[in-house]
Amino acid sequence: MHRLYETNDIVVFWNSDKCRHAKRCVTGSPKTFDITRRPWIDVTLAPTAEIWQTVSSCPTGALTCVYTHDIIVEIHEDECRSVAYVRSGSTGGEADTKTERGSQNGDVDNIYEGEPQGGIVGRDDTPDDRIQIGECDYRDTPDGRVIYHTEVSPAYGGKSIARRLVYKVIESAEHAKLPIIPTCSYARKVMEE
Repeated sequence: MHRLYETNDIVVFWNSDKCRHAKRCVTGSPKTFDITRRPWIDVTLAPTAEIWQTVSSCPTGALTCVYTHDIIVEIHEDECRSVAYVRSGSTGGEADTKTERGSQNGDVDNIYEGEPQGGIVGRDDTPDDRIQIGECDYRDTPDGRVIYHTEVSPAYGGKSIARRLVYKVIESAEHAKLPIIPTCSYARKVMEE
């Protein structure tokens, strides 16, 4: 099971397959990690620094944490994709110049700033004052949810946005009890983490 928990500042990822119940999380931040509550993780109940320190002590890597960089990631099930947005005028943190794009044939293209982006940046269908900077596309088939494409604008690389996009799709599929079929190389990598 893959889950993500978000505040305006951080995203906590949890991969249940890696969890060995060392309990460092529940002792390090008991307000955040409470096994008697569903969902058992609530990142709104403790200070960011406490959560970050606790997650960093996870011995198996089942819990990991990243900053949001003011980037919003949403699932759009009616469009069969998850989408990352940055507010118009926001820098989304310092920009890196390289990112990876996964595709269904398993290739990973290294994209550098200045190369064509496939049209994901500034799409016309973005709501209000937001600019689309990434997406993860899927289709539901009789065999399960096929994740076939993940891409993030190079200006926003290195911020775990692609990982957040994939986790949103995985989480949605798991709630719908659909098997996940990652034909996108990046999605496959996330599933194997």
